[in-house]
Amino acid sequence: MNYHWNWGVYLEQVSSGDETYLDWIISALGWTMAVSMSAWIIALVLGALIGTLRTTPNRWLVAIGNIWVEGFRNVPLLVQLFLWFFVVPEFLPAELSRWVKQDMPAKEFFTATICLGLFTSARVAEQVRAGIQSLPRGQKMAGLAMGFTLAQTYRHVLLPMAFRIVIPPLTSEFMNIIKNSAVAFAIGLMELTFISRQMIEESGQVFESLLAATILYTVCAFAANRVMTFIEKRTRVPGYIAGAK
Repeated sequence: MNYHWNWGVYLEQVSSGDETYLDWIISALGWTMAVSMSAWIIALVLGALIGTLRTTPNRWLVAIGNIWVEGFRNVPLLVQLFLWFFVVPEFLPAELSRWVKQDMPAKEFFTATICLGLFTSARVAEQVRAGIQSLPRGQKMAGLAMGFTLAQTYRHVLLPMAFRIVIPPLTSEFMNIIKNSAVAFAIGLMELTFISRQMIEESGQVFESLLAATILYTVCAFAANRVMTFIEKRTRVPGYIAGAK
């Protein structure tokens, strides 16, 4: 293979400005993490709410939760992204639609964040539902017997224990949301995948460009894993969940 390696490409100046390719990569990393963390907050909040609704005795709330989960979970993420970016603005009132399509600041960022957050919330909701339903029925009955309302029982008894159980699968979702943020390149957000493609077009250094993105995605996902592992150890109930190691 007659490929010309150039590890100094990161410090070279881009042809379209005074920045270096390293500046591009650092900026792209910032956008990637901004989208990932913002979407993760949305996913956790909505996922906890929807997951809880699916375990209540109210069949209408259960139905709403099921529709939410099946709707967002069964449509490919990239298709959802295009729907939010191109289709949803067309159904808004005329003035709002015009603002969204033409004048909205950071439209790509907000669209990617909302789409990724809602998509992941369906997956988080399934984890939360499974965590609640895995608890002994006696915990719910004990909370009600102590005089708690159903909402208070969820808040003070069921959810704290359920979240401890589902931290491992939530760790996978946290890592996935960082990797899934790569789809945002399709709507023009200048995150890591977008910038790696730009570097390839401008510099012609394919492996160096893709390697930089690959390493940074790996580092970010691994950091998310370590953070969640730390939280799991700090919140573990000795003798109840997986035992202390």
